[in-house]
Amino acid sequence: MKIIPGPSSRELGEGIANLMRVETIAVASRTFTDGETYIRLSGDLYGEEAVIVQTTGPPQDTNLMKLALMANAAKRNGAKKVTALVPYLAYARQDKIFLQGETISIEVVARMLSAVGVDELLTTNVHEKKALAKLPFRAKSVSAIPLLAEYFIQRGFERAFALAPDKGAMYVADEAKAVLGGENGHLDKQRDRYTGEVKTEGKSLNVKGETCIIFDDVITAGDTIVNAARILRDNGAKRIFAACVHPLLIGDTEKRILDARVEEIIGTDSIPSQVSKVTLAPLLSGELKRR
Repeated sequence: MKIIPGPSSRELGEGIANLMRVETIAVASRTFTDGETYIRLSGDLYGEEAVIVQTTGPPQDTNLMKLALMANAAKRNGAKKVTALVPYLAYARQDKIFLQGETISIEVVARMLSAVGVDELLTTNVHEKKALAKLPFRAKSVSAIPLLAEYFIQRGFERAFALAPDKGAMYVADEAKAVLGGENGHLDKQRDRYTGEVKTEGKSLNVKGETCIIFDDVITAGDTIVNAARILRDNGAKRIFAACVHPLLIGDTEKRILDARVEEIIGTDSIPSQVSKVTLAPLLSGELKRR
């Protein structure tokens, strides 16, 4: 096995390789004046499994194209197997058809990756695990929520209240509770399919005087976190934090969340950012070893 740290996940890829004590393959990447991407792999891959570590956060289309080019280059250079390790899998949230005329974007992305030589895919906290069963290769999503919860344990927040943004994400709060040892709960969230507007309502939460952590798989615009923080304050929470696996944080999202009196946002290096304080390297290297 050799690790190929892609341009969007270079530090994470190198961290995984160091933990696994395997060789890395350098990637030369540049953008032509017309906006097209050039990729070249430097190293011997003949007969090896090539693990490409490349997140597909913004700019999603560019990072997906780089992943496809690296996968095909690996196959053309003799790799016997290509595994795409994609911490944040772009287009995964469209995993079903809601309105007539739509497509299922996660399946489109998977077929593209299969066509260029990807044999297996590993990701973290994909929007809907069941969607992976329909992809044309072996695909698995692992959860980084316990890693985030452990970070808070190390900060001295044992028994903090773990809040999920909605009932469907209660598994997130359950995973966090198993590490933190406190209580958990969820809010009721509805998103308008046409406008994307989010409405959040909270049942009576027993959080008076408690430290609360809002856990989510991804923070994009931050409306859910801002609303959740308001509800927690209304219910008497003493301290509020936000934690996510994928810190997209588009535009002024981080400022809006902090203005809502959330003390800190903690994310992973699924998408490198200034809030990415938890590395996925131990989780993903362990998963690669266990296969």
